[in-house]
Amino acid sequence: QLQLVESGGGLVQPGGSLRLSCAASGRTLDYYAIGWFRQAPGKEREGVSCISSSGASTGYADAVKGRFTISRDNAKNTVYLQMNSLKPEDTAVYYCAPRCWTNRYDYWGQGTQVTVSS
Repeated sequence: QLQLVESGGGLVQPGGSLRLSCAASGRTLDYYAIGWFRQAPGKEREGVSCISSSGASTGYADAVKGRFTISRDNAKNTVYLQMNSLKPEDTAVYYCAPRCWTNRYDYWGQGTQVTVSS
C-alpha cells in the first residue's frame, strides 16, 4: 500500500517561491514515476509535472515550464516540486500521485494548498 503525503504549501506573494514535498510510505518510490497535479477553484484537476522512476526524465505543463522544477530523492522516498516566480494563477491545491498526466486515479491524498496573493 503506497501512501503519499503532500506538504510545503502556504501563502506566498507573486514572484515568490515554494518547495512542495511528496513523501511516500508503505512502499519505496524507486519503481514509480510520480506526477504533480493541481486543482484550482472551480476547475478540473490538471497535470503539472512528471518525473520518471529514476529521475532521469522530467516533463512540465506549458503553464509552468521554466518556473517549476520537479526532482526526487529516492533514498529519502520523496519527490519535490520547486516553484519559482509564482503567479496568482498558480493558486490551487497541489497533489502528487503515482501517475503522470492522467486523472484516472482513485487514491488522491489531501493535497497541499498553495495561495499566491498580495
